[in-house]
Amino acid sequence: MPRIEIRTEIKADIQLVFDLSRSIDLHKISTEHTNETAVAGITSGLIGMNESVTWRARHFGVYQTLTSRISDFNHPIFFADEMVSGAFRSFRHEHHFIDSSGVTIMTDIFDYRSPMGILGVLADNLFLKKYMTKLLVERNRIVKEFAESDRGRELLTGKTPNFSNYKRY
Repeated sequence: MPRIEIRTEIKADIQLVFDLSRSIDLHKISTEHTNETAVAGITSGLIGMNESVTWRARHFGVYQTLTSRISDFNHPIFFADEMVSGAFRSFRHEHHFIDSSGVTIMTDIFDYRSPMGILGVLADNLFLKKYMTKLLVERNRIVKEFAESDRGRELLTGKTPNFSNYKRY
């Protein structure tokens, strides 16, 4: 089972980083390049324990849907989401948060199983693990960018953030 671990240091309050990490709205922003939209379940705001979201996105030129559910939740230090249905055989994405003197250390642990047996293992080794790592690194970059600016609090309070200076990649 492939595992991706990413550690991100964010100069912001742990509560803010925790909430931005479970924000459906910020997730949409971080995945604009895949045309990802929430189509069922919790489709905006903050997702919580036992809640689910169904995403529709374009990956590798094909539109796919994936439903995940928050399976563990310990506010504001941990939550995990797990695939209910989708293209993977399974996945569990853990989100860990530690406050270190005003800096939040956010660690993602993403364990997944690809479908299609040996072909899935081959896909993991050739491109899938790299692709998934890139998606998670970009998501964390956006969480960090919003948390370290006024845009994070604006997003969570329902104010419309100014995206005029927002750059992708």
